[in-house]
Amino acid sequence: MALTPRAVVVHRHTELEELLARHGTRQQAAFFLATRHRSIEDVELRHELQQAALRQTSAAIPVDWRRGMVERSELSRFVFSPEDIVIAVGQDGLVANVAKYLSGQPVYGVNPDPDRNPGVLVPHHPAQLHEMLRALVGGTAPAVAQHCMVEAVVDDGQRLTALNEIFVGHRSHQSARYTITDTDGRAERQSSSGVVISTGTGATGWCRSIWLEHHSNLELPTPTQQQLCWFVREAWPSPATGISCTEGTLAGPAMLRITAENDLVIFGDGIESDAIDLGANQTVQLRVAGTTLALVR
Repeated sequence: MALTPRAVVVHRHTELEELLARHGTRQQAAFFLATRHRSIEDVELRHELQQAALRQTSAAIPVDWRRGMVERSELSRFVFSPEDIVIAVGQDGLVANVAKYLSGQPVYGVNPDPDRNPGVLVPHHPAQLHEMLRALVGGTAPAVAQHCMVEAVVDDGQRLTALNEIFVGHRSHQSARYTITDTDGRAERQSSSGVVISTGTGATGWCRSIWLEHHSNLELPTPTQQQLCWFVREAWPSPATGISCTEGTLAGPAMLRITAENDLVIFGDGIESDAIDLGANQTVQLRVAGTTLALVR
């Protein structure tokens, strides 16, 4: 007998919850915010919007479905099943946080605060979810956008995937030293502030600022295009290091290779706490990931 779907609601602690955990009482949290010319009432309003969205989400899930709930900090310990329906309630970044742990499960992005959040990856209002899930129960397949993801594979077998971008560079503000080999086989020793390898989803953020700084003529990919773009940040010309191999695109099986000369770090989507260390003489391959994010339109 086939299992009923399991709706897994993904959320993160609100700022109010984090403040109360740190300061203990509302009064202490209010005092802390006041010293920064902020109001606790505003923080409480955003907390209530999030809680209201979670309540609406819970009410929208069919009563005969199984349920699960996971907070962002627990994602690395949560096991998603193939039949799961994932509902991310929060900001766009929450979808990027959960994407790396999925293998094709559909993701409904719910925006609890449309007046503040852009809603690029969480386009749905909480009130829309009930009809969307009812349509799914009725056999109507949702319209899904397959967002490209980026993958890093280290020569010792470690892997990391990301929805927006992967960064390879020094852990601090020191120069990263490495040899970079592009898709044409050109190899160049470099000293830089690191390399960013971006998807089309990430091409509107950090990647775009580097693209503008480079005055690049590269055409940035779209979110559903199975193509990546990469940029070297602040490559430094010297007698031993060059600046001729600083940007490009990756599609299909094409790979960018980086061989470290000093200890480097690899992390995705800005999550430095979930990183891979790249030791001297180790090589990482950057490429289009074999999985995509199935984002329900």
